[in-house]
Amino acid sequence: MFTQFLFRKIDNAQLVVFRIFYGLLVAAECYGAIATGWVRRTMVEPKFTFSFIGFEWLQPLPGNGMYIYFAVMGTLGLLIALGYKYRFSALAFAIMWTGVYLMQKTSYNNHYYLLMLLAYIMTIFPANRDASLDAKFNPGLRSQTMYNWIRWTIILQLFIVYTYASVAKLYGDWLDFSIVELLMESKKHYYLIGDLLQEKWVHQIVGIFGIVFDLLIVPALLWKPTRKIAFVFSIFFHLFNSIVFQIGIFPYLSLAFTVFFFEPQTIRNLFLKTKKFIPDTKIVVPKSKNIILSVLGIYFLIQLLLPLRHHLFPDDVLWTEEGHRLSWRMMLRSRAGRITYKVVNTQSKDTTIINLNEYLTNKQERRVECYPDFIWQFAQHLKKDYAQKGEDIQVFVDNKVKINQGPYKTFIDPKVDLASVPWNHFSHNDWILPSTKE
Repeated sequence: MFTQFLFRKIDNAQLVVFRIFYGLLVAAECYGAIATGWVRRTMVEPKFTFSFIGFEWLQPLPGNGMYIYFAVMGTLGLLIALGYKYRFSALAFAIMWTGVYLMQKTSYNNHYYLLMLLAYIMTIFPANRDASLDAKFNPGLRSQTMYNWIRWTIILQLFIVYTYASVAKLYGDWLDFSIVELLMESKKHYYLIGDLLQEKWVHQIVGIFGIVFDLLIVPALLWKPTRKIAFVFSIFFHLFNSIVFQIGIFPYLSLAFTVFFFEPQTIRNLFLKTKKFIPDTKIVVPKSKNIILSVLGIYFLIQLLLPLRHHLFPDDVLWTEEGHRLSWRMMLRSRAGRITYKVVNTQSKDTTIINLNEYLTNKQERRVECYPDFIWQFAQHLKKDYAQKGEDIQVFVDNKVKINQGPYKTFIDPKVDLASVPWNHFSHNDWILPSTKE
């Protein structure tokens, strides 16, 4: 029964239309990153770039290289939308976006991670079988059907994202709306809505709606009686996020995903009017069935387990940040900190206080003040910098951090030489002090 469900052939209008939206949106993301100065601020101006630990070899291209890099990605997005050399275009974009994702994390957000996953998923999907230049130039490629498992791969991925996002909000600072108040405080200057966003009742609505929407939106879109009202709520929710939080293409990508929830005939009538609707056809089980099921099983097992890994670390993930990324923990906390780096020459014992402005941008400084991996990475950078001058050093920090509206507390052990300790990916870094320590 399960095999018959997954390998039933269905109309592919949903996938074809989504391919067009997806390509246009990633093109807008990449060209927009150049136009808004994001590439300049994040990739060009910094003297030092914080890549993911283990990927330090991935660094921004020199000169105008990153502008060209993003322009190429934007062009690949247009090729995806047109369905031209689709497999190459989709794979090239996926690889290049992965490079961007891994080479910098100062501007990290979960949406970049989701886009990376989606980029590889779209590489596998036969999204160029219709309404594409590939199908026009190669009529033998044309098809108006796809396997049902393709649609459900997207739906299950979204269900995981939204469900984990909802569950993560079930903690004190969200439930008493204090974190919502803190998030809105930085929006006071917004024209027309700035003052409104400071109202307590707005915080309450945002807090409750955020939990309920994330928990119910996928089931509500799947169930036909609630589908249209859920779509209306989706439009409101994602436009609100776009206007208030200014998070790029993600709200519009989320709306584009909804094509997978409507009937294929509805999508075909709206966007592909010249095409004839194909009703569900016979079940065709391919020879690669076991490979497909194994890949999907492993992929979704990883997706289910990764967001839970923070439970393997001691203390609260809100404090340590260990296990925070790749877990759909979105807009849950605000971190602030104060830090002083002390460099000690191992020979002369001379101490130097580091001026962060000489090394980092303002945004990088804010990360270094309160995120443990940034703190550790900058200590390693200082060690290499001084080694080039022929000096062997130790690096100590005086660091206090506060989470949301809590008090400042010592975060990093001031007695530990951060230049000499390794970074533990899979176990607790014990130089991060317990949250209970004042």
